[in-house]
Amino acid sequence: MTADVLDDRALNRATLARQLLLDRVAMPAAAAIEHLVGLQAQAPDAPYVGLWTRLAGFRVGELARLVTGRRAVRAPLMRATLHLVTARDCRALRPLVQSVLARAFGVQAFARNLAGVDLHEVRTAGRALLTERPRTRAELGPLLAERWPERDSVSLAYAVTYLEPLVQVPPRGVWGEAGPAAWAPAEHWLAGAADEPAGAADEPAGAVNEPIGPDGHAGPGWPAEPAAALDELVVRYLRSFGPASVRDVQLWSGLTRLREVTDRLGDRLREFRAADGRTLVDLPEAPRPDRDAPAPVRFLPEYDNLLLSHADRRRVITDGRRPPLFPGNGGRYGTLLVDGRHAAHWSVTRTGDGAAATLVVEPPAALRPPEREAVEAEGAALLAFVAPEVDRRDVHVRPPA
Repeated sequence: MTADVLDDRALNRATLARQLLLDRVAMPAAAAIEHLVGLQAQAPDAPYVGLWTRLAGFRVGELARLVTGRRAVRAPLMRATLHLVTARDCRALRPLVQSVLARAFGVQAFARNLAGVDLHEVRTAGRALLTERPRTRAELGPLLAERWPERDSVSLAYAVTYLEPLVQVPPRGVWGEAGPAAWAPAEHWLAGAADEPAGAADEPAGAVNEPIGPDGHAGPGWPAEPAAALDELVVRYLRSFGPASVRDVQLWSGLTRLREVTDRLGDRLREFRAADGRTLVDLPEAPRPDRDAPAPVRFLPEYDNLLLSHADRRRVITDGRRPPLFPGNGGRYGTLLVDGRHAAHWSVTRTGDGAAATLVVEPPAALRPPEREAVEAEGAALLAFVAPEVDRRDVHVRPPA
């Protein structure tokens, strides 16, 4: 039987639905974080904007309480990059991506600087120091160098933060608060998590343990057996990013040899074809909206996983290239979707006295009048979220260069 063909627009609508970007969803933040298998979090405030653009009624305090209560953490995971995940997902995902982090460390100068050093001993010493109290790499390195004085202290610190399961601790990652990138052992940090269910004050009890997708599906817990956990990882990816090729899953995770996993999943998956003939797999029950379903304007934060989690990005970016990703704290820069596709960059600037904030949108091509109106309306809502304290807010859509 010939597999159904999905063109780029059909793939776009399917992925937007699963990424909660076709309609804002009434869902607890913890459940959304699990459904999305985490949010990219190199920019500490980016997950707040990422959840605001996806969830109805999202408030900063909901996520901040998860972070300060140790029920959501920022940790190096997929692609060896920082992600915000729930405590449960941190415990389950970190062992699965250990090889990704080890490989990422192994190709860097840090690893070459430590040739001949027993890295297990470095990890053990670093874990003990970070268990005493959270420390930055700048604090950790000199302490490790007391034991390995002939070795580069920066490389010693990086070895620990790549190879040992760690999390970055608050106040970093709490909206409106500044703090250094201080690290703590994940197991030790999560052992001190609040006992109540995630968001007990403002979420349904147990929300953190029941990831719920846009189709109402509540996912199972993580299997204990490693192969089954890897199967579940691929299923979770498809639920949030599919339909997708094996290369897509591998790029998102950083893992290799995932064809073995999709083969093992067998009848749990359904096969499709992309317009260019690529083989795609998907969950049979996952949403695949009509290719002409309306897609509203959406503002995405820096490094949003929608733009980074497919080897072939043409479902979102017309030329398939990786968009420029500006460095920032997560509430000042990002990308804009118009009709579901990457259409512009945005930035927020403030006056020196902090009394006014301006959202600047820079599209490479002219927006049609209805699109411009929608961008201005959604942009005003974004400004109200990221700069609620200012007296004056303006949205400026620049003409194309």
